[in-house]
Amino acid sequence: MKKENLPSLSEVVIAAISYFIKNRPPKLGPKGFSFPMIIGSGNAYNAGQIIFGSQKALFANESNFKEITKNYHDLISQKIISDAVVISASGEKDSIWEVKLAKKLGLKTSLFTCSPQSSAAKLADHVYEYHKLPEPYTYNTSTYLGMILSATMEDPKVILKHLKSIKLPNRFRRYDSYAFVLPNKFAALAPMLEIKHNELFGPKLSLRAFSEGEARHAKFVIRDERELVISFGENLYFGHKKHRWEIELPKGANHGLMMALTYFIIGKIQEGKPAWFEKNIYNFCNDYGFPPYGSNKPFDVIVK
Repeated sequence: MKKENLPSLSEVVIAAISYFIKNRPPKLGPKGFSFPMIIGSGNAYNAGQIIFGSQKALFANESNFKEITKNYHDLISQKIISDAVVISASGEKDSIWEVKLAKKLGLKTSLFTCSPQSSAAKLADHVYEYHKLPEPYTYNTSTYLGMILSATMEDPKVILKHLKSIKLPNRFRRYDSYAFVLPNKFAALAPMLEIKHNELFGPKLSLRAFSEGEARHAKFVIRDERELVISFGENLYFGHKKHRWEIELPKGANHGLMMALTYFIIGKIQEGKPAWFEKNIYNFCNDYGFPPYGSNKPFDVIVK
């Protein structure tokens, strides 16, 4: 595949929602886990916070999982915490040693993955399989969106209709900086948007994301006409008054719609800027990027 043929994040979002209209994700019952430990890396961690956010759960990532198991050893040994849910679209990388460690501690292990034949899937006690579409490396849109929809059970048709109703404001592509202010309900999505900033734009462009509660704490001391502040509802305080975009959400909007919508908007930012991601992802996968765990082969630019 030629570099210029990589789809934008917006195109991938539309493809994912269209796929889920025809192939609805299975209903997930996270309440089947009484007090699970949820482990994930990057957006898998954030997706886990969304999926299990309405119940009692302990969250860990690849950096603090070992330390957390030490801090909560008494609850694990007393079987108060008896389940470990590892979330990993690929079922590779850190998920392998995370499943191994959880089993060593005597925890019942479940893997949420899009790769039922993966290394971690072969180790876990139970595998929850989700479907995904081929996407550029790091996009991980259909993967975690499918998991989130399986928990929220939102109608993908409603999401697609809302995406198609979005009208970009004048000068949208001319801004040097963008900031999202999310309703507090969607706070777990803010770091997911920051991750997309790092992946797609790196040091080339500023993209910030906060919950309304976070935004109140001096995140907008400096106002600039070159920054577009995107909110979901009325914005009286954040950003330059003439450079605010207020988007009305449909009644009952949940995390699946908000993830799709914010990713879609980020993709529109991507389409209006130089092809920074497209020009670098090939070299990242084949040259200077961190190599795959336990493999001499480079990462695929298109993850199938």
